[in-house]
Amino acid sequence: MTTPPGLRERKKQATREALRAAALRLAVERGPDQVRVEDIAEAAGVSPRTYNNYFASREQAIVSAVTADREARVAAAVAARPAGVRLADAVTEAVVQQYTDTGESEQRALLLITSRTALREAFLDATADIGHPLTMALAERLGDTGTPTARVLAASVAAAVRIALEGWLQPAGDAESAGNPTTGGLVVPSGSLPDRLRAALAPLAPAFDAAERHAQP
Repeated sequence: MTTPPGLRERKKQATREALRAAALRLAVERGPDQVRVEDIAEAAGVSPRTYNNYFASREQAIVSAVTADREARVAAAVAARPAGVRLADAVTEAVVQQYTDTGESEQRALLLITSRTALREAFLDATADIGHPLTMALAERLGDTGTPTARVLAASVAAAVRIALEGWLQPAGDAESAGNPTTGGLVVPSGSLPDRLRAALAPLAPAFDAAERHAQP
């Protein structure tokens, strides 16, 4: 049974949510380049020092409006899959669902992300956060507590997701920028993101299958 978060943790979560909401609102109103860390902190009712305890940059805070707690939701979705579901399929569908099921605020943030190089970099870097919570979920599914299998699989998933997002955010019609979405200028997301995610994760299926076979009694 999961222990409910304590008061301190709930306050930290509330502060994090206030900061990401303020960052997105100010970025939409003024444009990302016109927003300072001090502005975000003031709008959220905290000090710049407190802000720095949660985010390393304004870009990270803005991007968090899209990526907020997504890594935990991916892991939770994997853990919630019935035992009879193939693990490779469980991971793929969990990733696709959590990366494509976005609300209105997330859509606004994505529009900003496509227009700024620094925001795209922060968005791509956030894929690394999948690793730890997914490792825990995979280790539980596989009964793997003493080997690196779950860590390797989780890290591979994070890398595959980043590759899919890089292709999705690739600047159109620019051969020199192919495969490098961190170049400047506006990009238009291309192709189906669910299809890109599934294609990037497909090569990992044999490794997931092997891990499941090894875990069977």
